[in-house]
Amino acid sequence: MTDAERRLWAHLRARQLCGAKFTPQHPIGNAIADFACRSLRLAIECDGGQHSDSLTDEARTREIEAHGYRVIRFWNHDILQNTEGVLIRIAEEIALARNES
Repeated sequence: MTDAERRLWAHLRARQLCGAKFTPQHPIGNAIADFACRSLRLAIECDGGQHSDSLTDEARTREIEAHGYRVIRFWNHDILQNTEGVLIRIAEEIALARNES
């Protein structure tokens, strides 16, 4: 895991965020999501600078979405510098996913 992934995992593990169970490095189709909540069909991707305008990332997103997951992406910098804001955004997505199910 990258530093950003470790930071985020520290807040996602053990159902700490809104009681949602996330799994790290979860395979979805031919892709591996950085984190996934299977029950809510929510995948989280953490992107470093090498990911800017990456066609590979777009293909991974489409692959994950094809399996019924909503994908949200965060820059590593944002995770490290604005952890609370990232967690709020994930909590919003969790609430949205629960309302849709």
